[in-house]
Amino acid sequence: MKTPKPSNTITERKNEKGATDMTTTDSTTPTDFIRSIIAEDLKADKNEGRVHTRFPPEPNGYLHIGHAKSICLNFGIAAENKGGLCNLRFDDTNPSKEEVEYVESIKEDVRWLGFDWGDRLFYASDYFDKLYEYAVQLIKDGKAYVCDLSAAEVREYRGTLTEPGKDSPYRTRSVEENLDLFERMRAGEFEDGSHVLRAKIDMASPNLNMRDPVIYRILHAEHHRTGDKWCIYPMYDFTHGLSDSIEGITHSICTLEFEDHRPLYDWFLEELKVFHPQQIEFARLNLSHTVMSKRKLLEIVEQGVVTGWDDPRMLTISGLRRRGYTPESIRNFCERIGMAKRDSMVDMALLEHSIREDLNQRAPRVMGVLRPLRVVIDNYPEDRVEELEAVNNPEDPGMGSRKVPFSRVLYIEGEDFLEEPPKKFFRLAPGREVRLRYAYFIKCVGMVKDEQSGELVELHCTYDPETRGGWALDGRKVKATLHWVSAAHSLQAEVRLYDHLFTKANPSDEKESVDFKTYLNPNSLETLTSCRVEPSLAGATPGSRYQFERQGYFCVDTKDSSDEALVFNRTVTLRDTWARIKKGEKR
Repeated sequence: MKTPKPSNTITERKNEKGATDMTTTDSTTPTDFIRSIIAEDLKADKNEGRVHTRFPPEPNGYLHIGHAKSICLNFGIAAENKGGLCNLRFDDTNPSKEEVEYVESIKEDVRWLGFDWGDRLFYASDYFDKLYEYAVQLIKDGKAYVCDLSAAEVREYRGTLTEPGKDSPYRTRSVEENLDLFERMRAGEFEDGSHVLRAKIDMASPNLNMRDPVIYRILHAEHHRTGDKWCIYPMYDFTHGLSDSIEGITHSICTLEFEDHRPLYDWFLEELKVFHPQQIEFARLNLSHTVMSKRKLLEIVEQGVVTGWDDPRMLTISGLRRRGYTPESIRNFCERIGMAKRDSMVDMALLEHSIREDLNQRAPRVMGVLRPLRVVIDNYPEDRVEELEAVNNPEDPGMGSRKVPFSRVLYIEGEDFLEEPPKKFFRLAPGREVRLRYAYFIKCVGMVKDEQSGELVELHCTYDPETRGGWALDGRKVKATLHWVSAAHSLQAEVRLYDHLFTKANPSDEKESVDFKTYLNPNSLETLTSCRVEPSLAGATPGSRYQFERQGYFCVDTKDSSDEALVFNRTVTLRDTWARIKKGEKR
């Protein structure tokens, strides 16, 4: 058995690869049923006191937020226990759907989330020779046979939940004939689909997974690592447990859909008399207003519904990263939702609350006007420019302040003015005074409209020079504070406003025979091309995050933004739906 050497990393230390090693030296009090099981195993000195987990993705797509839950769980459990280890293993047993692009993206995502597998990067394809030997052993023990039934016939013979299956006519082949056929399958003598190797278990089992499952199939396809060495490939159920065993995994943590597969997992290990890890199942993450199926995600990518796997509307890890989510916010989200034994739906508002909470502490504040309305301050000198002091982050005084230019011509948000304001509208209106953030009180004294369309194009205001900093010496009050930018100094930018990709909380509801794409949100993206942002954002680094005051949190796009043409993605609005929900529950 391959026994990787322990890592010597410590809590929250950056390693040479730039990832954060999360290993700790002290175990913590169990916080969920999985950790309770592991704590009991350690108390009983099971597995010689070892804790060894793994994250085993299939490289057939990009990872999504559901995978983040599994990553945090498996790497986290290893980190919480002295000497704990976690492997990254690619279950690359289906070359027709796997690509090197997916392998590299998965490694990048795991590192970005803050975890490192050290020298424990493995592939199921590392074990193809050993898995073949195990299959031969099962044949020799009379526990596997080559079957010539077609895929449709295998399904037909399998039976149903209420009816037992029936034996394949090839089930009684001799050991010698099965060994010969299996060797010829490997040699490439047969076409795809003409033969399979099946485990000989029980066609009358109440668990359909135990009704002589296929463990090898013929697939003439080039593998991304082994090339054309193999034309037969092991099935996931056969590969999964044996790969765990080969690596010395102690706790094989899977999502709930594998609970019915556990008897098969155990059967292979017991029949082959190899090291037997313990499989534990937990409920997968189901998040509202999205889909978690890689097949469905691939469908909307290939059909051009989104721009790619990293489209910021996608709940892939790369999409979340591009949208401006931080690894800390995702880890905190995964910790908040915890581990359960039953499937449930988590409100998207909780994920948004996690990033809002994180960015509130770390994101510098800036001013950006998304739908500019020109404002001329009539009594402000034309050639004058003031540098006003602006706080970078009121939550963190250590982030200091910056200077923002103020001049005679400004831009404010178009929605911050109404010619005929309703009763509860306190922002700018004819004859009304408001505060400009960090600047002065201004009063609207005139409007300019387009002669043909009647559209408002410009406001004329006056300012009170005695209110610099936003406060009146005579003690008078205003009911609104507006953000703004200097017209002459501001930078043009494109801003992309993202919303939920689906209008329905559960677009994959199996109770409805409706294509999930029916619920795609036609307003999931709004692109604004004439936005204006303060000059401090010149040269903003792709991936850097900011709070646009009164607007939300935004991230410089990592693909399309440049010094010449800034592009910002809205990560999340300032409104905290989750906090409001929790406040209502307390009442």
